[in-house]
Amino acid sequence: MGEANTPHAAGSTGPAASPGRDDVALASTNEIEPGSVHVIVDETHARVVLSGEIDADLSADLQQATEDVRESGLPVDVDVHHVTFMDSSGVAFLARLTSVTPGRVRLHNVPPTVKFLLEVTSIGTMLDIVEDETTSAEPAEG
Repeated sequence: MGEANTPHAAGSTGPAASPGRDDVALASTNEIEPGSVHVIVDETHARVVLSGEIDADLSADLQQATEDVRESGLPVDVDVHHVTFMDSSGVAFLARLTSVTPGRVRLHNVPPTVKFLLEVTSIGTMLDIVEDETTSAEPAEG
């Protein structure tokens, strides 16, 4: 009977029983990943990192990110590697970025879902897509 209180006992589902396991379980299922927007500004460029579902729920965050990028006055790179879904809100965000930054917006690590949207909406013609950032960023020098 004492076994019911051990972390490995059947029916033990509390968060204290297996810290971190919930993250692993969510990553392997088709759970909806909430979206996020982060802007990182350094001396030479602004970098926007998008992840999860980029949709109308992020409207305020996308608007703030647009303003942050505009205020920086720097060229912008957008990492979309972890985007799992994007609707017209995300497409509109990318279009706004092209109008508030100098030079062309560069998209890095573009998943097929986002690439499809760029083609269908023709916004892809306004952006530069970097196919494989890690290969070109690591020269073979001795």
